Amino acid sequence: MESKDYLKDISEIKDLMNKSSRFISLSGLSGIMAGIYALIGAAIAYWLVSKYSRGTLMLDGTVFKLVMLDLFLIALFSVVTGVILTTKKARKNGANIWDASSRRLVINFLIPLVAGGIYILIILNQQKYGQTGALMLLFYGLALVNASKYSIGDIRYLGFIQIFLGLICALYPGYGFWLWVMGFGIMHIVYGTWMHFKYDLKN
Repeated sequence: MESKDYLKDISEIKDLMNKSSRFISLSGLSGIMAGIYALIGAAIAYWLVSKYSRGTLMLDGTVFKLVMLDLFLIALFSVVTGVILTTKKARKNGANIWDASSRRLVINFLIPLVAGGIYILIILNQQKYGQTGALMLLFYGLALVNASKYSIGDIRYLGFIQIFLGLICALYPGYGFWLWVMGFGIMHIVYGTWMHFKYDLKN
């Protein structure tokens, strides 16, 4: 009997340590919404390029600037929705939205993402935009994997998928748009749905 109590105490201590070192309030619904935003944004970009740019983009053109605005809005809506839904989930679970674990998560997520974003802007300025889609997938995947050790470990699998799609995109740049849609749109919805049923509904 004492042995069972001892093992139970160890398990509880382990759970407390895990919760204190990891931010576990990420919302699966935020992943679903991010995927939906990406699909809507991709449809708008496809329509702009097909209708007004004859399938090509010029860096100094109006359509290119509109596509960049489109990408910015996708990221903005995804971040805002993620913060709102994650905050709601954290409060429901009685957890802090901004503590040491969430700070570590954000910092480790942003390091590869910001570095990748700057690199993409540099090569775009050099008019080398054939690998833009691949680089976005790769750096985003690396950011997810890097941040996964400070959150729900399952996000590393989404990161691995993004990296894999990025490598395929680098190999076949002509399919970059559709691989981007697959990575940022469809995979976010699949991942978010899985996380929602695995964690959100369970809680």
